[in-house]
Amino acid sequence: MSLSTRVIAALGAVVVIGAGTLGGSIAYASGQPKPPKTTATVTIGRSSHQFAPDPVCYNGGKPLDAAANQACAQFSNNTAAFRKIAVNTSDRIGVGLDPDSAANGWRSYTNGGAGQGTATISNYQKDSTFSGLVPAVNVLTQVRDTTLTIIEFDPKTADSAKPGIIAVWFLNLQNAAAPVGQQSQDASQGQQQGQDPSQGQ
Repeated sequence: MSLSTRVIAALGAVVVIGAGTLGGSIAYASGQPKPPKTTATVTIGRSSHQFAPDPVCYNGGKPLDAAANQACAQFSNNTAAFRKIAVNTSDRIGVGLDPDSAANGWRSYTNGGAGQGTATISNYQKDSTFSGLVPAVNVLTQVRDTTLTIIEFDPKTADSAKPGIIAVWFLNLQNAAAPVGQQSQDASQGQQQGQDPSQGQ
């Protein structure tokens, strides 16, 4: 019995890619990109949002060199380019990393909080893939836009005075109920502070 042309076309629309690390396979629709391996997940209330690192702040899993660090620091000032997530002050916020990235060591924070400086969502940690949930009101600025920064560290230098960075995510948490205004601290300040994984331990 031969299959109809329509059935053959439908079967051909699915590409199966072997996932060696899982010993199984995952089906991806034809033409759809494979999900990135290095991902951060931001949970806002009951919704989760998954992101690849900012391309300017990622070098395929290798530590950023001096030039890449400089480019990433410059990008951290371009808040208009950050990917946006809607948030309410009544929400709870959590951050997670994929297991491989979490094993390297990471932390996350905003430029908000009661002191309007740096509010920690997750202190430096290794292996743990989720920060837990914190009240949004504790980490947001008093204006509409709050920068969330997530940093994956180089495990080879994580304990040094100046740890290397493998990936950085900059995200804009937008609270539509708050007034539009300048953020209390530019993201590059926070990134420089975040380079020391011993902070908050």
